[in-house]
Amino acid sequence: MGQGVMAKASVLFVCLGNICRSPLAEGAFRAEAERCGLDVVVDSAGTGGWHKGEPPDPRAIAVARRHGVDIGGLRARQVKPDDFRVFTHIYALDHDNLSGLRRIAPADATAEVDLLLNLVAGRQGRAVADPYYGDETGFEVTWNDVRTASRALATRLVEEGWAKL
Repeated sequence: MGQGVMAKASVLFVCLGNICRSPLAEGAFRAEAERCGLDVVVDSAGTGGWHKGEPPDPRAIAVARRHGVDIGGLRARQVKPDDFRVFTHIYALDHDNLSGLRRIAPADATAEVDLLLNLVAGRQGRAVADPYYGDETGFEVTWNDVRTASRALATRLVEEGWAKL
């Protein structure tokens, strides 16, 4: 995309329940986009709907807070067909969710759908580890993954000419 061609990128991060990995990715990318001066819409969702309306896992909120990012106000939601037309980029946090996204994408989908860590050199094809069943350490590992991917994504969007603030 050339300079000035696109007004605003919009990014959706997707994991299973939208209470751990995807809200962390949303928070990390919001912070990175702000740091880079990108004017971008950012959201997160889950392929499953059983946590709908719930805040992120308290451990996810805590790790984001330790890194200066507040995700406490986010609420889980499920991916819907319109997301594939509304968002320019949809990133799955693992292969199962990527497959799920591809299964539910409507025929007129316009969003680019990919695995988040495909943005990170040397990490292509890998999943962001799900910290849900572990301890605080796993959430720190997940934060580091989504922060690294957020930096790569912001760089890519700037290079592709998406509008800055």
